Amino acid sequence: MTDQMFVPDFPDGLPIGDGWVDAPQRAEIRFPFDGSLVADSPVGDVALAQRALEQALALRDTVGRLPSHVRRAALTGAHDSIAQRRGDFEQLLVLETGKPLVDCRVEVERTLLTLQTAAEEVARLHGETVPLDLLPSGEGLFGFWVRKPIGVVVGIAGFNYPLLLAAHKIAPAVAAGCPIIIKPAPQTPLANLWLVHIVREALVAAGGPAGAVQLVTGGPEVGVTLTTDRRVGAVSFTGSAAVGHRIAQDAAPTKVLLELGSNAALVVAADADIDAAADAVVRGGYYASGQACISVQRVVVVEDVRETLLSRLVERMSTVVVGDPRDEATRVSALIDGSSTSRVQKWVDQAIGSGARLITGGTVRGRLMAPTVLLDVPDGLEAWDEEIFGPVVAVRSVPDLKGAYDMVNASRYGLHASVFTASLSTAFEAIDQLEVGGVVINEVPGFRSDVMPYGGVKDSGAGREGPRFAIEELTVTRMAIIRPQTRKA
Repeated sequence: MTDQMFVPDFPDGLPIGDGWVDAPQRAEIRFPFDGSLVADSPVGDVALAQRALEQALALRDTVGRLPSHVRRAALTGAHDSIAQRRGDFEQLLVLETGKPLVDCRVEVERTLLTLQTAAEEVARLHGETVPLDLLPSGEGLFGFWVRKPIGVVVGIAGFNYPLLLAAHKIAPAVAAGCPIIIKPAPQTPLANLWLVHIVREALVAAGGPAGAVQLVTGGPEVGVTLTTDRRVGAVSFTGSAAVGHRIAQDAAPTKVLLELGSNAALVVAADADIDAAADAVVRGGYYASGQACISVQRVVVVEDVRETLLSRLVERMSTVVVGDPRDEATRVSALIDGSSTSRVQKWVDQAIGSGARLITGGTVRGRLMAPTVLLDVPDGLEAWDEEIFGPVVAVRSVPDLKGAYDMVNASRYGLHASVFTASLSTAFEAIDQLEVGGVVINEVPGFRSDVMPYGGVKDSGAGREGPRFAIEELTVTRMAIIRPQTRKA
């Protein structure tokens, strides 16, 4: 095991206020694939979280009044700086997350699109006039509404796509004119620190304050400090349902945007292109080593084509390369840490012990879990009911599409689902009946364009991301009602 040391291209400490401050502790960041040391990272505490809050609150009016050209230039500048360092960001993400290189490249590309699109949305942040004279009492009145920043934003990012998830919080906040404090996942602070540094530099170059974007690391107590302060305008959280629900309860009545977990389903109709469906299960089930909230976890297939689909799946499993995430060919590598691997293995073993059939995989060698396919996992088990967040796909069959829709909707989650079918009628039926935030036809449920409204229903969250939609979430309408001439009795 050889250390894979990352040399930071940003100051030491934490970006709080207009500068960088020393942190009271340090923590080692290790490469999930082999445990080698990547870097040590500053760890904040409650006192630093409170300091960041006071700084953000002091800048709230200043940031809210930044001209549109400043906000747009800052986001464009950040985009250009990251584009110049694209390869370095890709390598850091591999080391920090353990995700295969192919997935880290996609993450950087999507981050660039998010920053670019947010910059473009600054020009579209406007209001409308309102016909107040629809009632007689409104005659002679002129009405219009504008959008105003919601105030200080607290953004909490997950570990699986740290750069992208932080960008989906920072870019809309800057575009909307909101100071933001980012709290990264403890396992993956480095990409967040670098991103924040670049955005702060771009803000200053454009004429804004560096302190508009801050970052505090630390444990749950830091998160509680940031999210429960009643002066915060909005909390944007990406992570597990359990943590998200607790944040929502503790933060009330502050607005909370939640991007939570799921157990995304892929439905295979009798008229589907089975080869395309099998390809999608493999492609959509194992990218990012299965650590994606919209990766394929449940495959619901109509019984008429069940055996055909299974045979095609087995044929394709040998093409999923497991190994070092730095290798161009690797598609599955180590999960974020050993506890995650142990949990996934436990859920697989429980499913098999309860009657599920192991089609392939199910084993762990060292830090690597083999891509796994389970058949007929019963209801009530985590491998079917909950978000497994690992390289595991569970297949069940149903008599018809109605049964498929009922099975998908029976979940407490509802983020994305996909349906493979040759019928346009079936496609529209699925869009109408599936209780999810996004229905994808003839593609993986993991498809996400960063410009679209993205979010779930039920326990998968509340609110929508995508720059246009997140900016709307982080602004409030202010109605203006004007009587140009004084009304006389």
